Amino acid sequence: MTIQFLGAAGEVTGSKHLITTNSGKTILLDCGMYQGKGMETDAANRNLGFDPKDIHYVLLSHAHIDHTGLIPYIYKLGFRGKIFCTPATRDLCELMLQDTAFIQEQDVRWYNKKMDRQHKPKIQPLFDTNHARNVMKHFYTLEYDKPYRLDEEVEFCFTNSGHMLGSAIISLNIKEKGELKRIAYTGDVGRAYSHILSSPQVFPQCDYLICESTYGNRLHDDVHLSEEHLQGIVEETCMYKRGKLLIPSFSVGRTQEIVYVLNELYNDGRLERVPVYVDSPLSANATQIFRRYADTLNEQVRDTMRYDNDPFGFNSLRYITDVKESKALNRSQEPCIIISSSGMLEAGRIKHHVSNHIDDPTTTILIVGYCTPSSLGARIQDPNLRFVSIFGYDHRIRAQVTKIEGFSGHGDYREMIHYFSASQDVKQIRKTFVVHGDTDALLGMQTHLQEAGFQSVHIAQKDECVIL
Repeated sequence: MTIQFLGAAGEVTGSKHLITTNSGKTILLDCGMYQGKGMETDAANRNLGFDPKDIHYVLLSHAHIDHTGLIPYIYKLGFRGKIFCTPATRDLCELMLQDTAFIQEQDVRWYNKKMDRQHKPKIQPLFDTNHARNVMKHFYTLEYDKPYRLDEEVEFCFTNSGHMLGSAIISLNIKEKGELKRIAYTGDVGRAYSHILSSPQVFPQCDYLICESTYGNRLHDDVHLSEEHLQGIVEETCMYKRGKLLIPSFSVGRTQEIVYVLNELYNDGRLERVPVYVDSPLSANATQIFRRYADTLNEQVRDTMRYDNDPFGFNSLRYITDVKESKALNRSQEPCIIISSSGMLEAGRIKHHVSNHIDDPTTTILIVGYCTPSSLGARIQDPNLRFVSIFGYDHRIRAQVTKIEGFSGHGDYREMIHYFSASQDVKQIRKTFVVHGDTDALLGMQTHLQEAGFQSVHIAQKDECVIL
């Protein structure tokens, strides 16, 4: 059996890991899209490293596009196998893949106009909305902790990883020539405590661990302090400076967590009727799915629902879907909070809001999640940066740019190692492969795992193929 690391190896995006058994069975762990560099990622996304027609099964850890975004693309190229995930992941994928297809079509249309003016070759989108719609026929769902046998060789199960709604550790038992090999793939691992999600659950013992390392060299702030920090930023920006608080946030997961915390502040009388706008059609639709699966969220949310039947809505909150209403927010002078995607400021309505307000000293731009180093969200956090280019125009940075780490959906290295150690007899793990991190995070995670007693910790390289 071999495993080949085709994405999120030496970087934080494009998760794809291909298992090939000795009998020729092919199992793809995630099928993520490269993100964070605009059209520069187009070539990387087109070069899969495998023929989709040869893939028998795809197992998905969760619905985020850097783990699922190329599923319509492999369908377009001939994939007709089975895709397994949790029910919530399936529902979110149906929504998010359609949205990604629409964005693809828009981006390519804009890019081709530019190429046409320069008399350069045009490109086609990776896939369209029809591909995203039709591939859903190949999805099969499985509840947490229910082992499923693919065939006489392969059995797998999902365990709640606490990263987002429906996210899972994927544990595989693969039997070859009488020898059982146990593989665990973390996908992304959540924090020990989340405002809305259940904590990561203990997963079955493995021989080989493939683990993410997004925060492999960093520690988070206390989750409870993040609520106080957010309240302080709201008061300073919206009440004292009478300005706008712009929160770039991923539409699925992070936005719902921020809204839930604001809902708690509202219920406690601490939000002072500040208007809150969630300016994202995807966020609005995704929130409906969170409501549908509210009984799977953590005990705090379920307690809230005993006196508040909608933890993702309150009187001063509005979900904006219409483009005209979104543009009107830029013209409005009222102090308010605007939550919009994308979380890395690479696209979407939030980029327009930042473009319109980054030169306003009454504005605060609050970063609440990880941003790849090349993204606009990362660049504007540089305190020495005075000007930034957005949509081809230079803007002077007068807005306050700040960050709260406590809303991250990824566990830091201490939380992850504690989780792994609680789930596993570390001495039984033959080898650990570290993926999904930038260089410093990968090296940091490798060191921390070794210090915790993990043996043979290896940083996976792009396209590397390992025999297990």
